[in-house]
Amino acid sequence: MKFQQPQLPYFPYALEPVISATTIEYHYGKHEKAYIDNLNRIIKDTDYEEMPLERIIVESTGPLFNNASQAWNHIFYFFQFNPDGLKAPGGKLAEKIDEQFGSFEEFQRQFEEAGASLFGSGWVWLVNNDEGELGIIKGSNAENPLTRGLNPILTFDVWEHAYYLDYHNRRADYLHRLWDIVDWSVIESRYPF
Repeated sequence: MKFQQPQLPYFPYALEPVISATTIEYHYGKHEKAYIDNLNRIIKDTDYEEMPLERIIVESTGPLFNNASQAWNHIFYFFQFNPDGLKAPGGKLAEKIDEQFGSFEEFQRQFEEAGASLFGSGWVWLVNNDEGELGIIKGSNAENPLTRGLNPILTFDVWEHAYYLDYHNRRADYLHRLWDIVDWSVIESRYPF
């Protein structure tokens, strides 16, 4: 088995009350595990078996893309959280957010709005291009900014299984609460400028 599900860097209850241990158990423990297991099954004895996950995402389609991208997206999502992490960006990323969005608070508002307005399931992302310019994009299902040549920095999962046990149909409440656990030191490390 090539790809392994990494162990989370916090206990399942550590993100409560924003994300419950029950949601972690199902969302990361079952959904994410299924994507990785399916990915490993699909790539067995193919040319994809030796590729890095990011290359599989960019070069594949159909069920292979869906499972590869969802495996990657979920790891990216869960590993940006820390209840004791940095609560706001600093340095060059903070300057760029202020420059492009007017303020950190305005960026948060636009990001939440993008996630709340996505029809159906998918992801909302903060990305940068090759010049370091930031953008908020959203994508359905397993869409991933890597396929557009963009560098992902931050993501919120807006599939119902990400929030339904804790927030029921209140997606906007879930999106707003996630800021309480985002560790901006992680997000800053993803911004290469």
